[in-house]
Amino acid sequence: MPFWSTNYGEDITLKDPKRKFRFIVEFQGIQSSQGGAQLWYAKNSGKPAFKIETVDHSFLNHKFHYPGTVTWEDIDITIVDPVEPDLAATLSDILVQSGYTPPANPNSLGSISKAKAVGALGAVTITQLDSDGKALEKWTLWNAMIIGVSYGDLEYGSDDITEMTINLKYDWARVETAGPSVAIAGDSGTSFFDLTSE
Repeated sequence: MPFWSTNYGEDITLKDPKRKFRFIVEFQGIQSSQGGAQLWYAKNSGKPAFKIETVDHSFLNHKFHYPGTVTWEDIDITIVDPVEPDLAATLSDILVQSGYTPPANPNSLGSISKAKAVGALGAVTITQLDSDGKALEKWTLWNAMIIGVSYGDLEYGSDDITEMTINLKYDWARVETAGPSVAIAGDSGTSFFDLTSE
C-alpha cells in the first residue's frame, strides 16, 4: 500500500518514503588515523545520474533515434571542514598519493595515474538509510577519483562553518536496494543495477 493511504495508528509495517537527510558517504581510502572511511562531516551529496547519447537516422521526412553510449555524470559532495580530522590535509594527501608532486626540482617527473588516483580514494559508497539506520539504497561508484576540490572561502563578515566541495568522476555505478525491482517482469535480482533483496 502507498505510504499515504494507510492508517498510521494501526499499521506497524508502514514504510516511510526515502528521506534526503538519512545518508552516509564513505571513502574507503581514508585511514582511521585520518578520521576513518565514513564522512560524518558530509553536508550533502549528489547521487549517481546517467544520460544516454542518441544517434539519429533520417529517412525522407522522418527521423529515427537509436540509443548510444551511456555516460555517468560527475558527483559533488559538500563537507564541513573539521579541525580533527583535518580534511584539507587529508584531501591534499590523496592528491599526492594519486601521483602529483609539485615541480620543486628538475627531477620531479612523476604524474597522476588512474590506478593511483582510484587507489588513493578507495571504494566510494553513498547509502540512504531508513529510520532505524538500515540501508535502503547503496550506490557503489566504480573507479571513482577526485577531479576537483574547492577548499572554500573566507569572509570577515560571516561566522559560518567552513565548507569544502569534492568533485568525483567514476566509470559507472551500481545500486543495491532493500527490495527487488517492480518495473521489470520476472526480475531475478541480477539486472545491470544489481537489484537484490536482503
